[in-house]
Parts: sequence; structure tokens; C-alpha cells
Amino acid sequence: MKKSERDNFTNLWQKHFGGAELPLAFYYTDEEGRAPLVKPSTAHRCLIAALLKARKGAPLAFNGESIGCFGGRRYAGFATKIMANFEYFLSCGIPGKLKGERYKKSPALVKQVMQHQQPFTAPGRYIIFKRWDLLEQSDTPRVAIFFARPDVLAGLFTLANFDETEPNGVISPFGSGCSSIIYHPYYQSLEKHPRPVIGMFDISARPYVDKCELTFALPVERLKAMIANMEESFLITGSWAKIKKRIA
Repeated sequence: MKKSERDNFTNLWQKHFGGAELPLAFYYTDEEGRAPLVKPSTAHRCLIAALLKARKGAPLAFNGESIGCFGGRRYAGFATKIMANFEYFLSCGIPGKLKGERYKKSPALVKQVMQHQQPFTAPGRYIIFKRWDLLEQSDTPRVAIFFARPDVLAGLFTLANFDETEPNGVISPFGSGCSSIIYHPYYQSLEKHPRPVIGMFDISARPYVDKCELTFALPVERLKAMIANMEESFLITGSWAKIKKRIA
């Protein structure tokens, strides 16, 4: 990414959303050493929890072995198989054998839901997460992820709809926390008309974010269009000035 593009958004973000957390960005690469590789884990560990270091400014690289959650591996594109009895895991469970999360009414319903998910293979050996202000010339960010409180989320949502005629210009598909920040926005980056994704409604992932946070993830190319609109949008009005005070 060009330093001028990185710094332009960083400055505009501070101007209009001062005090709010800068987004993470991710991209895939086959090149080693782009960021410190997270050590493999045999214990279950939510990917959302692991990203806290990156949010604080420490770039991270993951491969299939780094992610200690089968869902995280799948939705980051490092595994295509679904765990055995997944339809029971996501619904009612199997008495005496498997605890169910009860996020869907029945195993049959889960099977139908999974038919809507395309197989996903990571386009590189590593997925790199960096905070926006740490991106370098050699980085090629594909998706930006905002961890946002309601006022910030409202601003991002409204800005995304500033040049949009479609009433559903922002989407919120059902899925895990990692699917809402990796899988769905990555697939949106392949669309002719990409849309941002509001997420982090996953009950299992929510303990690893603030109680007042959701996510707003979108292809970087879509974000660039939003950046170009910032200085002529509602962000320069008195209405937003009231909200900006609360964010600060």
C-alpha cells in the first residue's frame, strides 16, 4: 500500500472519528517473514482472542497450524473439511457425546445453512494481520476490519451508504466471528459490487471483544471509495459533530 494512501486515511480517521480504534487489515501471502508467525496451538483458542495483539499494534501472521480452532482454520481458508457431527454441534448436540451450541434449531437446518457456504481455500500460505497505520509499501491489504462501538459503527454504515442506491448496501450474514471478518468480506472482495459486512454477533466469540463492540469489515477497494467521499459527506455537518464529541 502506498504510504500516501495509508496516511491520508489515518489523518481523515483522526479528524472525523478521533479517539476511535484504527482498523486492522489482512492479506494473504506465500512469503515468510512478513510478520511474526503465531506459534501452533494444540489447545482450542478463538482467533478473535488472538487478534487482540494485532489490534494493539503487533503485526501477526497465521498459517493452518497457528489457528487453534477448527472454525477459524476453515473460515481463514486453511481447512475445507467440517468437524464430524457439526450439524449437531451447532444445534442440539448428542446426549452423552457432544455438547451443542444451540445456535440453530435442528441438525437438518444446519445442513441447509451449510449449503450456502462456498468452499474456501486460502490464496496464500499465510494470512497477515496489521493495524492500518503500520501498513508498509510492500503490504497488499485485501480487507479492513473495524472493531467499532455504536457511534462509530453508525458513521461507517452511513458513509458506506453515501454513494449507494441499494437499500441493503451493508450486509450482516449469519456466521462465526471469524467468518464475519475474514470469510464473508473476502468473498465480497471478489464481487463486482462488494458490500461491507457487520458482524461479531457470534455468542462464542463475543467474550473476546468489548461488550459494546461489533465489527465492520469490507474490501479495501470499497473502503477507498468511502475515503474519497469523507470530506463531502455528513462527516462535515453539525449533526456528526455532536456524535464526534461522544466518540472522543
